Amino acid sequence: MILKVADLNDIDEVLELHYKYQVDSIKEEDKKDGFVTTAFTKEQLTNLIEKEQGLFIAKIDNKVVAYVMAASWQFWSVWPMFAHMIKNLPNLEYLNQKLSVDNSYQYGPICIDKSVRGKQVLERIFDFSRAHMAKRFPILVTFINKINPRSYEAHTRKLGLEVICEFEFNNNHYYELVYDTSKPVIL
Repeated sequence: MILKVADLNDIDEVLELHYKYQVDSIKEEDKKDGFVTTAFTKEQLTNLIEKEQGLFIAKIDNKVVAYVMAASWQFWSVWPMFAHMIKNLPNLEYLNQKLSVDNSYQYGPICIDKSVRGKQVLERIFDFSRAHMAKRFPILVTFINKINPRSYEAHTRKLGLEVICEFEFNNNHYYELVYDTSKPVIL
């Protein structure tokens, strides 16, 4: 498996994988195994790559089998969900500091093809993205929809993310989680 920071040539394959597991297009029988909620365009992924270097991919046999998105709050702020989270950051404390747009970043979504799930792809791509983002931010922040228990279990049990609070947005209920980016995942 090859882990790398995505470049513009990877966008089409990332979008293909994303569409396969996005909540609006995923097969109903696959939802129980996890899904991603936010839709993305080619332009948004181009910006994520060019401005943030925040798209990380795993390839097997030259095919994208997983991705992680991670970026500054400034990048994510155009989405209402993230604007809501940004507003609440100063009310949260982790690692003995109040969270802010300067000391934290938004991790996710992450998507792993079901053909490689359970083979430590999650741990490896998470740790790869964490190491890159740790150069800029000490704290990772993310959210998981409460109707996505597989993602919750994977992130808390396998990776060690901690729930810092719970919140509601657009009639959906979420866990907000944090992680110390100086801590590598133990494989």
